Order: sequence, then structure tokens, then C-alpha cells
Amino acid sequence: MSKEIVDAVKALEQEKGISADKLMDALEDALLSAYKKTPGAAKYARVDLDHETGDFRVFELILPPELEEKLLAEAAEAQEEPEIDPETGEMREPEDPELDPEMIAPYEDQITTRDVTPDDFGRIAAQTAKQVVLQRIREAERQMMYDEYQDRVGELITGIIQQSDKRYTLVQLRERVEALLPKSEQVYNERYDHGMRVKAVITDVSDSTKGPAIVVSRRSPELIKSLFELEVPEIADRLVEIVGVAREPGYRSKIAVVSHADGVDPVGACVGPRGSRVRMVVSELRGEKIDIIPYNEEPARFVAKALSPARVREVIVDDEERQATVIVPDDQLSLAIGRDGQNARLAARLTGWRVDIKSETEFASEETDVEYEGEETFDGRCMAVLSNGRRCPNAAIPSSTYCGLPQHQALSRFDTSQVAILGDLPDAEVAILADPDADQGQVDEIVARAAANFVEEAEEVAAEESVVDEIVDEAIAEEEAEEAVEDPVEAELAEEAADEAATEAEEGTNGTAESASADGATEDAGEPVAEEAEQA
Repeated sequence: MSKEIVDAVKALEQEKGISADKLMDALEDALLSAYKKTPGAAKYARVDLDHETGDFRVFELILPPELEEKLLAEAAEAQEEPEIDPETGEMREPEDPELDPEMIAPYEDQITTRDVTPDDFGRIAAQTAKQVVLQRIREAERQMMYDEYQDRVGELITGIIQQSDKRYTLVQLRERVEALLPKSEQVYNERYDHGMRVKAVITDVSDSTKGPAIVVSRRSPELIKSLFELEVPEIADRLVEIVGVAREPGYRSKIAVVSHADGVDPVGACVGPRGSRVRMVVSELRGEKIDIIPYNEEPARFVAKALSPARVREVIVDDEERQATVIVPDDQLSLAIGRDGQNARLAARLTGWRVDIKSETEFASEETDVEYEGEETFDGRCMAVLSNGRRCPNAAIPSSTYCGLPQHQALSRFDTSQVAILGDLPDAEVAILADPDADQGQVDEIVARAAANFVEEAEEVAAEESVVDEIVDEAIAEEEAEEAVEDPVEAELAEEAADEAATEAEEGTNGTAESASADGATEDAGEPVAEEAEQA
């Protein structure tokens, strides 16, 4: 073997990135395989190849009979059990065991060798060596590629579209490295034209006989995280964190962000100056809408924010069932639900809570007109009645019928659940009422004063309502009077008709014939007057 082989191996090392020692070992195996195919080859042989000069020698290994029997017995035990041939259905006979060079190596001191290097391998031997070397190179390339990408799952990559059909799209990551973009990982409204650059996320790397299979995705929520990390320095520096992503590819996505540094607005950092940062992400996603939500540890506030852009009036949370009932204004109901329920569905995925959205009218119709005073069945929800007439949406704390707010705990001292009874009590006095171990004398004094103020305010409200009623009645009477004098002619005719009717009634009580005839004349003359009065 000439020096040219060594130079070729070193060139392959630089081109393929495969170490020269690996290639030399592969060449040794190739030469040994080629030697065994030559006529009269030794049963056991070894090839020694000089990695510097390229010179090689073939040595026959002469094993003692007892050592050979021992090693053959061990090789036979290590062989797999006989299998059935699927084509013929017959039992396959196990092949004669062969001694692997690794099994012989520990007994080199008992083995004698003899140089049996052929003078010329010939054309067939050279072709065999070439095939073995090429196969080893391909195997080394596949292994290097697998080692490179197996730890990059979830990483954002940029590739060039090479081929696209109904089943899959091939994306070239670099020279001789291609990734598979299956149909299930493509976005419905995106086109993948040849030569187009595309960003995707690696979802799976598997090893196979044809090489490592790299699968990438354009639908994964990790794609949005990686794109924002690429565009927003605060996320790359871990000052802002994306804690959750809910996505319907091609339509809309919602992300929840939180800041780990004082003075850093997580939403503003993701939006960027004049929306430049989020606009770059939307452009890469081919126009997919993105809602950026500030994360909140309080479920009610988080659910309310997650339903953005809809405005939420109230959120009632059930911690055990992890369900949130959201009340929105009537004109915001369709916006909160979204097209085909998309907005509500994304909010539920983002928060991890089941979301039930109701309009104010619907919620009010379902609420029973129960007076939240006196004895009633306690359902675990705070019994306090707010100033708008509705119950507090919070859950009651253990061993109490009210939530943890001091104003609501203070209501346990009164016979009513109306928060309005506290009026303008100072926070210190409210804290005394909320403290079960407070001095009873102080409590009685505050309760008496609050109750008196509550009654006084109720009386003032009633008096104001009475005054308003009187003003309204006077206004109605004046309006009726004005309507009565709108036409003075009709009013005068009506008054004359009334006077004549009274006169006729007096004359009719005499019972004389004159009055009867007069009545007849009067009746004749009075008919048109009566008609006019009736018209008036």
C-alpha cells in the first residue's frame, strides 16, 4: 500500500470530519475481509496496518487445539436460538460459530503467528476493500449526524424547502442533512415553495438504517417560544419568561408572560417599540394573531386577562372543580366566546381552568331572588352582599361563612350580610370587628354605631325618595292641567253643558206637566249641547 492511501484518508478526515484512526481501522477490516476471499486463505488471520506509512502485513493465527475447542464452545453458546424461516416454514440450522478477533485477543501469548501476506490481492480484493471503506464512512457520517441532532429536540432551526408534496416536505438544514416536515406538522394556510426559507422546531430525532430521521414542526407551541426568544432580548436573558402558550395554528395564539426583574414590563417587552417585535413573530407565522397576557397567580384575574380582548365584569372561581364562571357585559359576550368558541377555548388551555362564560342578563336570570339574610343553606361561597346587590364571588374560608376580606369577616357581628352596613368605618374599627378575640365592649360600641348610621342613611334615602315622588306627582298634575286648557273653546262648551245638565236634573224633580213639556223643549234644545259637551 502506498503513501497515497494515507493522504486520501487524511483528506477524508478533513472533508467528512471523521478521524483518520477510524478510517484506518475500517481499512484494516476491509483488508482482512478481502484476504479471506482469496484462495487458500488462513482460517484465522490478523492484519496489522501502519497508520503513518500505509504498509500492512497479514498474519495467520495458529491456535492450540484445546484453546480452539474452548473458544468455539463459547461462541456456540453465545449464538441465538434456531429460528423458523418465514418463507419455507422450516427450522433454520444455526451457522458454524466463528471466532471473533476480540475473543482471540486475550490469548495472544498462547498463539503463534506466521506472515502470509499475499503478493497481490487482485481486482476483487481491491473492490471489496473499497466497499467496506465506503460503508464505514457512511456509518460514521450517520452516527455523527445523529449525535449532533439528538440533543437539539425543541430547538429552532432554519432550512430551505427542497421538495413538497401531499405527504411531506423535505427541508435542507445543511449540506447532506435533510429534515422531514410531515403533513400533520404543517399549518393549513401555509405554502411551502421550493427554495423558500422556513423556520421550524425539531420535534424528534430517531436513528435508522438509512440514517437519522429528523422531524420538524410548524404547529408546535415551542415555535412561538423560540421565535419570541429570538426577537426579545429580555426573554433570551431570562428577565421575562413565557410561562404558558395556547395555540391554534394559523388562527390565533395566546401566551402568558411574567417578569423576574423589577421595572420590566413583560407585555411591553414582548410587544416592542410600536409593536415591532411581535410584528416580526406574526410575520414569520404568516399573519397568525397573538394575544400577550400578563401572568397572575390569582386564578380569577388570570382568567379575566386570558379572555382578552373582551372586557370581563366578574369571575367566580371554584377551586375544587377548577372551574371559573365569567360574567361579561351583554355586548361583550360574542367577543369573549370568539368565533366558534376559539377565544374561550384558548383561554381555558392557557389557564388550565374550565371557563363558563355568561352575559350579565343570563347570569341575573339564573340568580334566585334570595334575601341573603337570616337562615339559608350555605353553599361554600361568601355570604357578603356587595353594594350592587350581588353576592361576593369569593369562596368562604374554613369555619366561616365569609371570605378572608376583613370587611366581609366583620359582617359576622351583624344580623345582616349587607356590606353597606359598615358605611365609612375606619380600617382600624373594621379590623376589630373582624378579630374574633377583640374586646366585646369595643365591638358592641362599633356595632351599635354602625347599625344606627345604617338605619339613618336608610331613612334619609326613603325621605329623598318620598320627595322625589311628590315632585313627580306635581309634575304630572301640572301636565294634565296644561293639557286641559290647551283648547279654551272646548273647555267652555263642556262647562255650559255641565250647567245645563244640572238644571235639567233640578226641573225634572217637580213632576208637573209644565216641567214635562219644558223638559221636552229643553231636551230638543239640549241635544246639540249635550253632543258638543260629549265631544268636548
